[in-house]
Amino acid sequence: MILLSSLSFMGCGSGEKEPLQRPNIIFIMSDDHAYQAISAYDNRLMETPNIDRIAKMGMLFTNASVTNSICAPSRATILTGKHSHLNGKIDNHFPFDTTNITFPQLLRKGGYQTAMFGKLHFGNNPKGFDQFKILPGQGAYYNPDFITKKEGEINVHGYVTDIITDMTIDWLEHERQPDQPFMLMYLHKAPHRSWLMAERHLAEFTNRTFSEPSTLFDDYAGRPAAKEAEMSILKHMAWSGDSKIFPEVMDELGLEEIGYDKIRYHHEMGRLDSTQRQSFLDAYTPVNEAFKKAYPGMTETELMQWRYQRYMQDYLGTIKAVDENVGRLLDYLEENQLMENTIIVYTSDQGFYLGEHGWFDKRFAYDESFKTPLLVAWPGKVAPGSTSTEMVQNLDFAQTFLDIAGVAAPADMQGESLVPLLTGQTDAWTRDAVYYHYYEYPAEHMVNRHYALVSEDYKLIHFYYGLDYWELYDRKKDPHEVNNVYDDPAYADIREGLHLQLEKLRETYGDSTELSQQYINTFLDDVEKDGIFGVNQEKLKELLERRNKTE
Repeated sequence: MILLSSLSFMGCGSGEKEPLQRPNIIFIMSDDHAYQAISAYDNRLMETPNIDRIAKMGMLFTNASVTNSICAPSRATILTGKHSHLNGKIDNHFPFDTTNITFPQLLRKGGYQTAMFGKLHFGNNPKGFDQFKILPGQGAYYNPDFITKKEGEINVHGYVTDIITDMTIDWLEHERQPDQPFMLMYLHKAPHRSWLMAERHLAEFTNRTFSEPSTLFDDYAGRPAAKEAEMSILKHMAWSGDSKIFPEVMDELGLEEIGYDKIRYHHEMGRLDSTQRQSFLDAYTPVNEAFKKAYPGMTETELMQWRYQRYMQDYLGTIKAVDENVGRLLDYLEENQLMENTIIVYTSDQGFYLGEHGWFDKRFAYDESFKTPLLVAWPGKVAPGSTSTEMVQNLDFAQTFLDIAGVAAPADMQGESLVPLLTGQTDAWTRDAVYYHYYEYPAEHMVNRHYALVSEDYKLIHFYYGLDYWELYDRKKDPHEVNNVYDDPAYADIREGLHLQLEKLRETYGDSTELSQQYINTFLDDVEKDGIFGVNQEKLKELLERRNKTE
């Protein structure tokens, strides 16, 4: 039975006014979109005028974060309103427990028309949707396949960011029921690796130069987990699959393959038609020719700088199309009088490193990975151009949407409705710290398992598997998080207070050392039984030997 919450949009009796129309909800999410690549946050890399429109209409959150910085677990948290250790999707290996109740199911049961278009990343039959067209797994940038609710599997010619927007607008135009509120999930693949931009942006972005982050050449002093990680732009980014160096040029220069390098390149190129392929060659042949001339004389520093520029060109080029298409959707809403009673959320499934600490990817509790963009517009409810520094998480989306819709949230959801913050009732917001837990190790990128407490002022992190030690950061004095002050006597009292606060958070959310060990044991059992893609075999052998000695 669906109950109405305190934020009810319904009248209370026959003598009351006519029920107010419940607002539409549009949830826009890109994949791996760093907040540093949105000009509402920072315009040093690029301008995103259309995404910025959402912030100008509403609120920009500067301390929004995720509970687990990796794609599928983040999406599971968003849908369920529960931390990874409770919804079961702790990493990209563990399956999503389909008995979880998701907020789209509850909204649909509560009278909302629901639709999803784009990248879900796990599962082929999302629950609670009247319509969906989703990419299988990671999906493809060019000429992508889709799994659909009503048409089976289809293939659509074109560029994925444009296609997802076409599907979204087509649903609004032809399938939306005007007498029913809707919840629409508009989910982009971009800017996920391998960063293939649209043909129309190739010439512009392959010729642009971008400013370098101050920590591009970080030495990871005092941070063993950071030193162990394998996400260096210089050492771990693929030549063909990522930097678009042609396989034949790799062979000519004697460049070694990194990971599934040429395989990924040939897979992506195999999806292009002749015109698309020619556009790709026109853009990247000059890049390859220039690199062939420069490479023999490059120092390691120069090579890192070159690879950083190549990364930024492709990554930011994909975001250009996202911004354009967000603009298309906003224009449609305005032109069809749908903006006034609609809440619009723009976010990412996590943050991403854009050269900070010399890295690409995510996973760590450090800011560039842990923080995520969050922009919310709600005409008549959210003050235009407002900003919030409160500690909010993707854990909060489910309860926020249910609150807005007047639908009661299940008792096992763990987030908090953002409605008080959005509507200026900040006294009703009591959270002063958030909880983070990352699990996928030893695996691709080799980021050690860790959990953390993060407040506006401090960050306390425990790396607990393979490595076992603590890190503490003063977020105000050390925004780049390069100075671990855990053993600094000046922070002794702060450290002890944070330890107590962290233990209370773990208890509140139902996480524990015992539960973490259960997940580790299951992971090791699965590896021994079936093997798991991407596992670091050398580290795995060490960990299995350690377990066998203790049993």
